[in-house]
Amino acid sequence: MSSYPGGDSNSDSEDRRRLLRRDTSSTLAGDFNDSPQIVLTPDPESPSRPSHRHPYKSAASLGSTNTQYGGVSIQDEDIPDTLDDSHRGLGIATGTAGNQRGSLPRVPTGAKSPSTPSTSNPFLSPAFAKLPDQSPDYVPGKSAASTPSVRFVDEHVTEVELTKNEPDHDPRHGCKSKGNIHMGRWTWLSMTILVLAIYSTVFSGIYLYVAIRKPRYGQHIRSKGKLSPSTATLLSALFAKTIELSYVTVFVTFLGQALTRRAFVRNSNGVTIAEMSMRSWIMQPGSMITHWESIRYGALTFLGMVSLTAALLAMLYTSASEALVSPKLKYGGWDSQTMYGLVKTSFANPFYTGDMCPTPIKDDPEAGGTTCLQIEHAGQAYHNYERWLAEWTHVANLGNGSSELKQRPKPCGLLYDNTTVEGEWIEVVDGTEASAKAERLINNVTMAMPHAGIFQAARDSKNSIMQPADLEGLGEYNIVASVPSPAINVLCANMSEKELEPIIYTEWPGSLGNFTNADVKIWPQQVPVATDTEWLNETVVDEVFGFGKKYNRRPPVFPKLPIIHNTIMNYSIWTGGSIYLLGNVSRERIEFMLCSLRVEQSPACSTRYNVTGGGGVLKAQCDDERDELAYHRTHPEAPVGVWENDWVSIAREWANSLSLNSGILDSNASNARLLMQFTPKEPKLSSILPSMAEALAVMAGCTLLLGSLDSPFTHEWQYDPHTHTLGPGIHENFTALVRTQQYASGGQLPWQGMFYVVLALVFVTNVFCLGYLIVRGGLVTDFMEPQNLFSLSINSPPSARMGGSCGAGPDKEQFRVNWFVNVDGEHVYIEDGYEAKDQPKTKRFKSPASEFEIEDSPLTSTYAKLSNKRRSVL
Repeated sequence: MSSYPGGDSNSDSEDRRRLLRRDTSSTLAGDFNDSPQIVLTPDPESPSRPSHRHPYKSAASLGSTNTQYGGVSIQDEDIPDTLDDSHRGLGIATGTAGNQRGSLPRVPTGAKSPSTPSTSNPFLSPAFAKLPDQSPDYVPGKSAASTPSVRFVDEHVTEVELTKNEPDHDPRHGCKSKGNIHMGRWTWLSMTILVLAIYSTVFSGIYLYVAIRKPRYGQHIRSKGKLSPSTATLLSALFAKTIELSYVTVFVTFLGQALTRRAFVRNSNGVTIAEMSMRSWIMQPGSMITHWESIRYGALTFLGMVSLTAALLAMLYTSASEALVSPKLKYGGWDSQTMYGLVKTSFANPFYTGDMCPTPIKDDPEAGGTTCLQIEHAGQAYHNYERWLAEWTHVANLGNGSSELKQRPKPCGLLYDNTTVEGEWIEVVDGTEASAKAERLINNVTMAMPHAGIFQAARDSKNSIMQPADLEGLGEYNIVASVPSPAINVLCANMSEKELEPIIYTEWPGSLGNFTNADVKIWPQQVPVATDTEWLNETVVDEVFGFGKKYNRRPPVFPKLPIIHNTIMNYSIWTGGSIYLLGNVSRERIEFMLCSLRVEQSPACSTRYNVTGGGGVLKAQCDDERDELAYHRTHPEAPVGVWENDWVSIAREWANSLSLNSGILDSNASNARLLMQFTPKEPKLSSILPSMAEALAVMAGCTLLLGSLDSPFTHEWQYDPHTHTLGPGIHENFTALVRTQQYASGGQLPWQGMFYVVLALVFVTNVFCLGYLIVRGGLVTDFMEPQNLFSLSINSPPSARMGGSCGAGPDKEQFRVNWFVNVDGEHVYIEDGYEAKDQPKTKRFKSPASEFEIEDSPLTSTYAKLSNKRRSVL
């Protein structure tokens, strides 16, 4: 054991304790009048000062025998454990008046203190015997111009020297705070937090409103608009993230303010380590798993439950925004809308359709249009026919067909290569009943197709319907249009060779006999021209087909009887609005089928158009009692059974393109052969085969689509009767229901509605935090922040209740220890609840000569106000 200079190394422990007793030979007032004497011995009459640390032994430095802590130099000698705990402090006593006084020389770091003359007290360090005689800047209770540097020379003696490098540290008062613990409303930090709170509150409210309102953005968000869909989605996510970040910042600030203010209040429960960890729940949600002890001890408090909720809200806010606020393609409701379509020609105008047929040949005015039309008819008709037959093949293979016309495969078509067309069987006739009445097999069907003009109307800029191309190829829309639908009626009846004689030219007396190629070229000039009062020959099927004066309709005339599985056409009866086909069914039965084909604009239907990014579906909706937009409901004056004479000219090119008239030369066309094989064998429709009338209707469906393009959306021509073409066109309106996909906010699935709770709670929390910050009128130092808590803890006395926590952290009940923030003079420190209860409310320095209170400072005044607050629910 080393001895300090001038002392007796064999002194007993009683003598050593004199170092801790008051030296009454000099008064505190006398020390202030002379050179400053550093008095570090506590007054036995006053309570122990909370700023003194417990006498835990300092750890030795590994690399040196001398360790300095901010001006306090501690050498590596042990301090005896026999010192009484009740006399805490550095053991520096006031010198007596008789002691020699002199300046204390500087000792270099690591050097031994110089020898000094002995004092009357053998245990009094020479540093206490020789202190500076004068220190004019030293004022008690204030920051000294010189602060002591304490060096432990050996286990008995503490050497003190005055330094001037740490003006804010006084060993009697600990760390003197450089600033107040309260910041005003108009400070930079307070204003920043307030602005963030306002921003978070306003924008979270806007997001909640948008999620509830579910606005549709229409033309504002589209691919070629001012705001593209990708940009809109990015901006939504960006604002959601800023709301989330500002929300976390504001709530953590509120949490720190609430806990810190509670720690100041003496009659409160203080704060616990578990509560100090709440900010980590929000800023580092994973800590709730890795440090679950804080959840165990802090989650059941009011602030704990609020913080857990805030942590969950912060984690889910971006997802909630994406689900309910971010613009997404959504269907709206069905909106009644007056739509407009461009009308350029009358229905089934053969001249317009010929002129509009795309062909590179421009120098064939005589036959260029008809040639192009025949190619178009052949391509469309065979395509539609092939698809329909493929569906029938599937039905036949499965054996699940039906004899009910409405349940059989529907007619189909194709428009502009990307729009599927679906027709509808309408005006169903009971074949058995009709056959019994006519005393022959009757095959009568009517097929309606949608109005093809809706395709162009949907894309007319006047209707402001965004197309999939405007929505990055992803948009969809649906239209139900109240317009007439073109429909074709195909009526077939079987007849014998004898019954056909009145309408077969070669069977007439005086005919030219068998036809040759030369004869065909001049047909039908051989047929006598009937006057207005002549109705040609009567037949046994006049009532079936409506021939004769009674019906104002002449029967057709065919040049000859077709051979087996061949067909011949007749287009000469223009005024009847029909074309006729005669086919030979079989050699065994010697049976023929006579069919009429005619077209009307049916008022029993509406047209539906469904568009997706990959194309569309155009279909006719007919005979539906629930369809409020069926044309006859919006136009009850529309007639039924008005046959279109102009269609005959279009049908002529159609029939020629499909080789339906090749039987006049006995050409044995495959299309005619297949058609004859579909002749019904009984009045009831076969469940595994289509009928001849159905097949003819499906093949003729393309003429209905072509005839309705650019045609009126009403049942009549309302313009100049002397012309059937309108040049650039005129917009005609019609009633429609429209449902479109647009970018809109709001959830797409029902379960996403749970995110409304997240948006609502974030807004409510923001409003509460904003109100709290406004009412408080400024901020206190947030001691829950790590840097502030570290500074506070390092300048605070240790606590026995935290014993064992220095290495592995707090454990179990240590999470529940209550902590308070106290102020001693201008020193701020933290201590546990048991020590805080023993502290006096008024801090005084005492001396034998006088007793005076510390002059109030802004910090002590602020602390007095904060510590005397009533208990808060927070």
